[in-house]
Amino acid sequence: MTPTRTRALDAAIDLVGTEGLRSLTHARVDERADLPKGTTSNYFRTRAALLTGTVDAIVEREMSEVGVLAPSSADDLVDALCRLIDYTTVANRTVTAARLVLFLEASHDPALREVLARGRTAMEASAVSAFHRLGARDPQTAATAVMACAEGVILHRIARWDTTDPRPTFTLVVRAALN
Repeated sequence: MTPTRTRALDAAIDLVGTEGLRSLTHARVDERADLPKGTTSNYFRTRAALLTGTVDAIVEREMSEVGVLAPSSADDLVDALCRLIDYTTVANRTVTAARLVLFLEASHDPALREVLARGRTAMEASAVSAFHRLGARDPQTAATAVMACAEGVILHRIARWDTTDPRPTFTLVVRAALN
């Protein structure tokens, strides 16, 4: 990605994550990124293209920063899940808030839904692999359950500023999946 395009996407993510979807306009992105007027529209001709580009950038960023789950025990997996929750809701809070805003927008935008689904599929594949490695009888169902829990915890941490410790929830789900 060119540095200018990256600056525009970083600004778009920041706008959506801090001010909501209505703030996402080409002009506001140019302003937030300190780019000359019209720069963002050179990269993303329509608002739909800007939305899709923003989602792509979030998925790419999250996947490269989160990595692959590779636990050697149930406790390692719980620790990794708790670190993931902390990362997504503290250090990466604005990006996560933007992803959640765009997640809701995707309910009536098939293009966004497809891009978001790619990111979730990659994360779920990592969880399936982790549960397989740990000997779960049904790694797919275990991964689906832990992903649902993680998504719920993340949503509540972002929307409600809930700081409840996720460890008991993940311990319960991981242990149930492995028994």
